[in-house]
Amino acid sequence: MVFQSLLAQSKPGALASRQPTRRSLRNLVLIGTVAGLGVSLGACGGTTTLNGAGASFPAAIYQRWFKDLADKGVRVNYQSVGSGAGVRQFISRTVDFAASDVPMKAEEIAKLPQGVVQIPMTAGAIAVAYNNKGCDLQLSQPQLVDVFLGKITNFSQLGCADKPIKVVFRSDGSGTTANFTAHLAAISPAWKSGPGAGKNVKWPTGIGAKGNEGVAAQLTQVEGTIGYVESAFVKEPLQAAAISNASGQKLKPTLAAEQEALAAIDLGPDLTGSNPNPAKGYPIVTFSWILLYKTGNGASHEALNKVFTHTLSDEAQAMAPDLGFISLPAEVLAKSRLALATVKP
Repeated sequence: MVFQSLLAQSKPGALASRQPTRRSLRNLVLIGTVAGLGVSLGACGGTTTLNGAGASFPAAIYQRWFKDLADKGVRVNYQSVGSGAGVRQFISRTVDFAASDVPMKAEEIAKLPQGVVQIPMTAGAIAVAYNNKGCDLQLSQPQLVDVFLGKITNFSQLGCADKPIKVVFRSDGSGTTANFTAHLAAISPAWKSGPGAGKNVKWPTGIGAKGNEGVAAQLTQVEGTIGYVESAFVKEPLQAAAISNASGQKLKPTLAAEQEALAAIDLGPDLTGSNPNPAKGYPIVTFSWILLYKTGNGASHEALNKVFTHTLSDEAQAMAPDLGFISLPAEVLAKSRLALATVKP
């Protein structure tokens, strides 16, 4: 089946901590239609078409990369439906590839006898975003947990002017949620034994919205809201809170702080590792993976190889900071290229 591309919504402004060039390019790549109103990439004739689905977290950079390929004989339709839905479509073989912010589980991989190759493709930070002008949130780990447990209900409890807090969370199965709740579980026994960690959890408080795009839109439209989104979605009137890492240092999701934390992640031999509570840098960072069938790709193999050879190129990876993401470290990039080479027709 052919999926239509979904681009993230664009709002004016950006994090003050981002450089102007990074901000402006990132805003350009996020311009697009709302979920459900797809646009095609590249010319319709004389190309090979690939269909992919999955994480909304890296959708902006994927759309930028895939757009470049339209002039190289490959058209990629990517549906930003969330990691959970992407994995389900991948298992049912209705797509050529999927994207997820959480590696597939062993029981999921077992459903695909042709094998799975999970390739780190990009990385980024999950920001605690809020809409409250004039408030500069500096959250300790207990405060962060208590906001999402519903125990802290007013910004005045966090050192800002009186304003009720409205929590916004992801309503769909989400790698962003899995990584955010993994951090909350790592820093709080109460969270670990309560809502827990995963792509879907039972939130103690708040309202749900679909995709990073949906959460960002809800936060933007309603004053007094607080939620979690990929940092590229934090634009005026939203701000990103400074949150504490394992050493107690409170940091906002700047590129330098993100890179420092990413360096602490040991991916391991299967390239699927994580660190939910690093001692250095901004504490909620994650790799994002492309999922490919190890064999059985048939006529799509050549196009898949062309697409992901491009996205793993030095040129494409160098775009990441200007688009709100983190370029893969050199060691990880080398391992990702080797993993791609194991994918067969």
